[in-house]
This record gives sequence, structure tokens and C-alpha cells, in this order.
Amino acid sequence: MKIVLMIVLSAVCLFFGGRFYFKYKRRKNFFEALVYLCQKFDVEINFSRERVQNIISSLDDKIKQALCGLDKNFLSTLEAKESLDKPKLFEKISFLSEEEQNSIFLFFKSLGRSDMENQLKEIKNFESKFNDFSSASNVEFKKYGKLSIKLAVVASLMIVVIFL
Repeated sequence: MKIVLMIVLSAVCLFFGGRFYFKYKRRKNFFEALVYLCQKFDVEINFSRERVQNIISSLDDKIKQALCGLDKNFLSTLEAKESLDKPKLFEKISFLSEEEQNSIFLFFKSLGRSDMENQLKEIKNFESKFNDFSSASNVEFKKYGKLSIKLAVVASLMIVVIFL
């Protein structure tokens, strides 16, 4: 009975450590993908003058996965010709702060709403803001993501030592 309890408590510690690790990793990947999306918009709008829907549809699967469904939610509102709704845009994304959500919402709301020159300026402004978010999330990942795994392993080992 003691061994089973020890294994269960160790598994719980490792589970929560892994959860925090993947939360910070998902945030880091999300903002890196968002910066990549801004760069892709800049290049595609500047040179090929491609439509926003086609640019988003042509993203790599890795980038789409890192965006956590944000691209699909945006495309679905474009295809349905609905106004962009913030709760619908961030439907399955729970790891963003209110400030980050507001910035991303304004970015997607402004896409395709102005002439090419002003649109490119707006994309550059948002790209710099998303770069700041990306660097902050990268620092958080290095600091807290790896720390959570280490703490989970240490807590599991402490449980083993206590029960033995």
C-alpha cells in the first residue's frame, strides 16, 4: 500500500511539473509562430499581393499547430463574413493575458482594412510588439518551464525518500 501511494504521489508531481512545462513551451511556440505570420504577411502582401485568406491557408502545419487554432478561428469568421469576435477568436487558447489577447485581436481586426502601405506599417508595428511578447515568453520558458520539470523530479524523489 505504501509503495502504491508513493508511486501515485510521484506521478502526480511529475504530471503537474510536465503541465507547467508544456504551458510555457506552448506560449513560446505560439508567439514565435505569430511573429512568423507577421513576417509572412509582410512578404506576401509586399511582393505577391496575395489575399489574407490564401496567406493563412498556405501556412505550414507546424506553424498552424503552434497557433493553437487561432488561424482556423480567424478564417472561419472570414468565410462566414461575420464580424470578428474576441471570444470566438481565442476559443481554445487559455494561456494568454488580457493585454496579449487585446493586441492579437487588434492585429487580426485590422487585417485587410487599409491600403497596402498603411497595412504594411501596421503589420510591422504588430510584429515588433509580438517580438516583445515572444522574447518575454522565451525568458519565462527558460526560467519557469525547465524549473517546473526540475522541481517535479525533486518533489518525486523527496516523496520516495520520505516513504522509504
